Amino acid sequence: MSSRSNSFIAPLIALCAATLAASPALAADPIVFTSWGGTTQSSQQKNWAQPFTQATGVNVLMDGPTDYGKLKAMVDSGNVNWDVVDVEGDFAYAAHQAGLIEPIDYSVVKKDELDPRFATQDAVGSFYYSFVLGYNKAKYAGAQPVTWADLFDTKKFPGKRTLYKWSAPGVLEIALLADGVPPNKLYPLDLDRAFKKLDTIKGDIVWWSGGAQSQQLLASGEAPIGMFWNGRLHALEQTGVPVGISWNQNLTAADMLVIPKGAKHKAEAMKYLAAATSAQAQAKFATDTGYAPINVKSAALMSPAIAKTLPDQYKSSQINLDMKYWAENRDAIAKRWYAWQSK
Repeated sequence: MSSRSNSFIAPLIALCAATLAASPALAADPIVFTSWGGTTQSSQQKNWAQPFTQATGVNVLMDGPTDYGKLKAMVDSGNVNWDVVDVEGDFAYAAHQAGLIEPIDYSVVKKDELDPRFATQDAVGSFYYSFVLGYNKAKYAGAQPVTWADLFDTKKFPGKRTLYKWSAPGVLEIALLADGVPPNKLYPLDLDRAFKKLDTIKGDIVWWSGGAQSQQLLASGEAPIGMFWNGRLHALEQTGVPVGISWNQNLTAADMLVIPKGAKHKAEAMKYLAAATSAQAQAKFATDTGYAPINVKSAALMSPAIAKTLPDQYKSSQINLDMKYWAENRDAIAKRWYAWQSK
């Protein structure tokens, strides 16, 4: 080999070695992020995972939907294949009690930038949303519904009503509010009173089990009034459907991000949490989905037109769903809930 060849190859080898050393993508294992699928997870992938990979070189693999039984089985067996999981707020509390999740390293995650409602010892908010009263304006051209009591007034506002099917925070609280229970007296839930109120419209209820179904029911007029996730109504409104929204007594809850106990890539997972809850990442996700950011600095990065559609603009009439109560009582409530539905 000529000396000229050696003089060319040696610097090239050095450059390649330096590139390898500086490229975490070639050295780090991927992490697995598990969420609920659909447009929400697609937005999480676009606005959180892809920028995280670009910044760190750590690839983020998507899995789902979230399955609580599977998460517990992984932790119990010591074979944890998920690194970050999007869960409901009451499960995050129950998982904390059961020792299923890792504590958050707030030297990595910027706790001072997060809404304190959604930053706990071992979970941080993914996003937060409100259950709001939604209706099809074309069906109610005259008087329009404003309160949860209006949802139960089938004479003034005729038609089927759509409610969330599953035993989860929301429906029982709405029934009690409609029956006159003050927000600060909701918990513990008076189940007898709530089910008695629901009995008054039981024959008019069309249940929705997912966001897309709720949108279809409203848009078609099959159920022109009901309870909805605010983000779904925002998205539906963008398609031209005449959507009406009342934020009066909107009920808030958050999805939470957790790291299962024994996750194989805890350090990288913690960095992912920091990136996902950053002001910019939260602002982009909120703009995409209509769900509120849990980073308090995100609103300033969003257009005023988008910001005004989010739950954090309606805090004066907001009611925080009690996730601790639901974590402690969900199983017992579920038995009664599904028995009542089946009658």
